Amino acid sequence: QVQLVESGGGSVQAGGSLRLSCVASGYTFSNLCMGWFRQAPGKEREGVAAIAGDGSTSYADSVKGRFTISRDNAKNSLYLQMNSLKPEDTAMYYCSADLALGMTAIEALRIMTESGMDYWGKGALVTISS
Repeated sequence: QVQLVESGGGSVQAGGSLRLSCVASGYTFSNLCMGWFRQAPGKEREGVAAIAGDGSTSYADSVKGRFTISRDNAKNSLYLQMNSLKPEDTAMYYCSADLALGMTAIEALRIMTESGMDYWGKGALVTISS
């Protein structure tokens, strides 16, 4: 059983930055394909960024060039650095993990959007004001 706990959400003005963190437990972190997805009220879930076990990454077009996903296997931690934030980035952001071996970051991004990974946390709220 994988447990995921997010932190770092908050409220900032457009153009600002936030950094989300996620601590994982219950499994060998380095083997996990990890990612962040978001869901705004009344909207469908959107895979935002994913990082595979080998460190390769994939991003949604909506955040490319503004968001950076990273992981620290020694700390069992996943991060999402969000810059140049826009009001349309307002959403609940969830850390997620999948146990499938060899999953690529591109596959992970698609799975987060379509059906969800094996595990996800309770979420961190990000609110961007104009």
